[in-house]
Amino acid sequence: MADKILVIAEKPSVAADLVKVLPGKFTKSKTHYESSKYIVSYAIGHLVSICYPEEIDPKYKSWGLNLLPILPDKFPLKGLSNTKSQLNALQKLIRRQDVKEIINACDAGREGELIFQYIIDYVWNKTVARKSFKRLWLQSMTKDAIQEGFNTLREKEEMASLHDTALCRSESDWLIGLNATRALTSYNSRNGGFMLTPCGRDQTPTLSMLVKREKERQEFVPRPYFTLHGSFSWGEEGYDGKWIDPDFKKDEHDPYLKKDRIWDEDKARDIIKRCTGQSALVTETSKKSSQNSPPLYDLTSLQREANSRFGFSAKNTLGLAQALYERHKVLTYPRTDSRCLPEDYLPQVKETIGSQRGWQLNKFAQIALENNYLKKNRRIFNNAKISDHHAIIPTTKLPGSLSEPEYKIYLMVVQRFMAVFSPPARYLNTTRLSVTAG
Repeated sequence: MADKILVIAEKPSVAADLVKVLPGKFTKSKTHYESSKYIVSYAIGHLVSICYPEEIDPKYKSWGLNLLPILPDKFPLKGLSNTKSQLNALQKLIRRQDVKEIINACDAGREGELIFQYIIDYVWNKTVARKSFKRLWLQSMTKDAIQEGFNTLREKEEMASLHDTALCRSESDWLIGLNATRALTSYNSRNGGFMLTPCGRDQTPTLSMLVKREKERQEFVPRPYFTLHGSFSWGEEGYDGKWIDPDFKKDEHDPYLKKDRIWDEDKARDIIKRCTGQSALVTETSKKSSQNSPPLYDLTSLQREANSRFGFSAKNTLGLAQALYERHKVLTYPRTDSRCLPEDYLPQVKETIGSQRGWQLNKFAQIALENNYLKKNRRIFNNAKISDHHAIIPTTKLPGSLSEPEYKIYLMVVQRFMAVFSPPARYLNTTRLSVTAG
């Protein structure tokens, strides 16, 4: 019996993409693909979760305060009922005697690490313990990127810190969420009934921000203020000006005070009366300035700008970016918190910019290449500012048919990618000060 390598992807569509790149002829079954060397199967998102307290010990069926806190020595796992059949299929494949190596091909991030690790922990036995484990780490889903990923598989030991982070996040969610929810529910139900009061490590701090803002809104007392605008004659043309208080100083206790705001109507009218029809002493100062492009997108900045420009929700933007990464293969991995590229990534950048000459922004790609804009810059290429993945950028593959929302997100990323390598915008800022009526 020939030794085989089992590859576990996070979802069926990714498994199908991996099969297209791996060598050999594959036969497809209900739960996996198999060739003479490889078996490629998949999870369907999370297949395993930590058991609920009452599943660990029946005494926790009661939500009494006297049973808190719940601090298990170990966190036993259970298979999720709606995907149990796929979990059972993976268990059989993982425990097969001819499988000597298992490759984690789940998404290259914390959750992908957790999905795979929980599956392995759930099916663990002496047979599984004898197998070796590797990690497929992909920045994009193009065929070349997948092939490169299989040629440079990571060792299990390299993923230890990410593995520990994933487990810590999962177990802290369980400890804080379940204990706090039971405590608050028990307290709020002390006079009878069952007042479920959810509490979580993420949702409760976020909710507190909304509550704080709502209180500020309710307690806000509107105060009327006035701003004054004037029109000045200047040769054949005129210009408009805005009144400011030259003696204004910021007040840290009252952020609503501004140098162009007048809080007394009589004072405002008096200024109008004294200035109307009067000549002015005009001085101008000019100052040169420059402005670089904003940095490349990470997921959060992409979501914020897509919301501002198009009204897309954060969830919608993530789904669109994920589709552009996974299905269309035109963007790199979107779930990143980095806004820089690796310091050795300049050749890939040149190749990507070059590929854009075949798309609608070809003019800007050509200018960048002809003028040698693509140079190493610590603002763009910085290993110290990269975590698991680099910033979101286009791949060398050009898009085919995209939906309108997908097109908008892709265009945003390409435009930002072009912009960061362009020279800074240069400005001449001129301030004209017109002093009238003393």
